[in-house]
Amino acid sequence: MDSREQEPTTGHNAATQPTDSFDEEKARRGARLLLEAAGRDPDSTGLSDTWSRRVPEMLETLTEGSRTESKPVMRTFESETDGLIVKTGIPLQSMCEHHMLPFQGVAHVAYRPGEEMVGLSKLIRYVRWQSRQLTTQETLTRDIAVGLAEELDAHGVAVEVTATHMCEVMRGIETETETTTRERVGTISEADRTQFRESIRRHAGGPNGR
Repeated sequence: MDSREQEPTTGHNAATQPTDSFDEEKARRGARLLLEAAGRDPDSTGLSDTWSRRVPEMLETLTEGSRTESKPVMRTFESETDGLIVKTGIPLQSMCEHHMLPFQGVAHVAYRPGEEMVGLSKLIRYVRWQSRQLTTQETLTRDIAVGLAEELDAHGVAVEVTATHMCEVMRGIETETETTTRERVGTISEADRTQFRESIRRHAGGPNGR
């Protein structure tokens, strides 16, 4: 397993900034051109809906993370604890911006709340939203950490992502490996880091934590 730990960010302005538009007509034209580039007739039976409907609809869904209108509402409530809150094993699927092929794996998130906290399901929704964009694993890990710190006004956030990249599996070295990236924002103590690592270890070990 490859593992690279990112340096803590110094502010919350490092996250990728979402936009608010998707150009369906350009998506249609682009998909049609790609089919032609691959030597296929875009107007043939079975392909006419591919460029005119299916690919634009798919691309719109898979890039929701670049549009603020698709961001989940992060309703918060008064904190019930000042301890670390950890959510492990969040399914993650995203798209490599270099090859436009997917990478997938799991995200683990921990945060130390300030005055407000959020329902656990919102962490899953937020990771899913951030993941739906053309990006790199390193940038996505940072975006999740920085974004959650801003949304929750948390004292500290830690994120770990482990994923397999289809741009490695299907082309290039054609080998299936895992890449792990980590990011911290704000104040995460050594005790917090130990608790986070132990939670991830238990998740990786299955129900018995072995």
